[in-house]
Amino acid sequence: MARYKEGEIPKEQLAVHASDDMLLLTAVLGVLIGLVLTYLGRKGSQMWMWVWGIGLVFCSAYLGLSMSIGLKLFEHF
Repeated sequence: MARYKEGEIPKEQLAVHASDDMLLLTAVLGVLIGLVLTYLGRKGSQMWMWVWGIGLVFCSAYLGLSMSIGLKLFEHF
């Protein structure tokens, strides 16, 4: 059962206060955490950690580059 009808979500629960700097910080943290996961996965022979770390680095780097320089690789999809 839904708490709110469609279109009646209070504004304080929306991401209206998020800024581009916060999103860029998220991208930088994602790259750093991904690098740590990749290192630990390689060191501990954990393939899932290595794969997730590389994926997080790529996704976070793409997010950061698309915000900072306007890179849009998937514009036609």
